[in-house]
Amino acid sequence: MEKEVTPKDWSFTSHIGADLRGIDLSGADLRRAVFDNADLEGANLSGADLRKASFKRANLMKAAFDGADMRGATFIKAKMNLSNFQGCRLDNADLRGIRGRYAIWRNANWWDSKMDDDLKKALSKKWPKEE
Repeated sequence: MEKEVTPKDWSFTSHIGADLRGIDLSGADLRRAVFDNADLEGANLSGADLRKASFKRANLMKAAFDGADMRGATFIKAKMNLSNFQGCRLDNADLRGIRGRYAIWRNANWWDSKMDDDLKKALSKKWPKEE
């Protein structure tokens, strides 16, 4: 039985409310794709291009975003606990209302994103901006 290969160009596509748990989209082009209310728990989005993509209210718990380009992406009220954001580019990403306190933010520029003050305070203690 052949392994199903996930296409790597999902730019400008819509996956609203889709069940994509555990999907491997590492290195994929997801620019301006819409994943609002989708379930991507445990998904691998490492190295993906997520510029201006939308993940409003999506379940992204335990997802891997290592090295992803998330500039301008929207994650309003997304569940992002236990996710990995190591080395992500987050310039102008909208992280307001997310749950991401127990995520890994090493070498990610979270301070260049929009987020709630309480999360900003928690992250600045554990993952301070390097001067």
